[in-house]
Amino acid sequence: MARHDVLALVLAGGQGNRMEVLTQDRAKPALPFAGVYRLLDFPLSNLRHSGVEDVWMVVQYETQSIIEVLAGGRPWDLDRSHGGLRVLPPQQEADGEGGWHDGNADAIYAHRDAIAREEPETLLVMSSDHVYRLDHSELLAQHRASGAVATVVTTRVPVAQAGHHTVIDVDDDGRVTGLADKPEKPAHGVVATEVFAFDTAVVLEVLEELASEDRSLGDFPDRLLPALVERGTVREMRLQGYWKDVGRPETYFEAHHDVLVSRTRRRSTDLRLDDPAWPVLSRDVPRMPAFVEQSGRVIDSLISPACRVAGRVERSVLGPGTVVQEGAIVRDSVLLHDVTVRAGARVHHAIVDDGATIGAEAVVGSARIAGALPTTEELTLIGARARISAGAKVPAGDRVDPGGRRRQAG
Repeated sequence: MARHDVLALVLAGGQGNRMEVLTQDRAKPALPFAGVYRLLDFPLSNLRHSGVEDVWMVVQYETQSIIEVLAGGRPWDLDRSHGGLRVLPPQQEADGEGGWHDGNADAIYAHRDAIAREEPETLLVMSSDHVYRLDHSELLAQHRASGAVATVVTTRVPVAQAGHHTVIDVDDDGRVTGLADKPEKPAHGVVATEVFAFDTAVVLEVLEELASEDRSLGDFPDRLLPALVERGTVREMRLQGYWKDVGRPETYFEAHHDVLVSRTRRRSTDLRLDDPAWPVLSRDVPRMPAFVEQSGRVIDSLISPACRVAGRVERSVLGPGTVVQEGAIVRDSVLLHDVTVRAGARVHHAIVDDGATIGAEAVVGSARIAGALPTTEELTLIGARARISAGAKVPAGDRVDPGGRRRQAG
């Protein structure tokens, strides 16, 4: 059932510096995932299946890469004359206000007048670089039944990882009592998933109050959430199931590993991308099916359409159009769209961006890492359209920029 009293804001404006060469020429939400998806597909698919049909996309950095992925909203049935998808770029207003957003709270404030004109009862706000499944109808029901002015969707992560997120303190009644943004020594692992439900009128009023103090609004944990928590009206909803912030190379790699694990019979996770009741919808670019030649060998890997494999691929993800020539080996790696790995090359623990070429007999990355999964410092990143020369060696941790400039690890 469509929800016309709800407006969803999907925040897709961040530059994504932590993804390094992978976001040098694209916005992070436009990054491919699991071969045939984009990160943007997850929040938009969740909204579509939850019946939320008024969706605004807040963009800022490399906006064309976002617009191409959105395809006018067609994959999510959001291409319509009334409601549907609306793209909100930053703008300079006649009175001198507006311009570049300084954080997600500032982005909402910049569009406050347009939001107020829509008069939604509830404002759903979410980031666009996480892999998860969420039924927003459950979030809306809990939010309204509790009488909260804000509901924070939370999850539990290992304490060692909590320092990368906003840690949320919650009492036994589910009320949020405090928060710490990316603490050096987190006290526990309950963190914000960066999905929020707000009472629209209240959050706009509080943003106006904070803006009058002539200080940057920044991100939600900087000023907005603490102000709402101080009022005692913020509650949590604990997300059950898989969630991962893929905003760093190591977590992006880990999420792909989780997809591979979920497809094997030996192990399983609660990450499922092919649930017929809740499919991940995406822009569909028709291509031929993948082809594995007689010399090719594929083990525990995802092979996307239009791939051609004559070499050996193990525990890896190949994006559409990727070619692995005879004698080449790709292990424990993520190759995005239209990558070519020439004969005899070796690729280990690497993320290789669109259109890159790994020359014959070249070696990229290292087969030996310290732990079960590589850290960001151990991963080798090859930028879009880069050309690795025949016989070249690119050690673990090195970065090659789009176009080919190489930066050594450390």
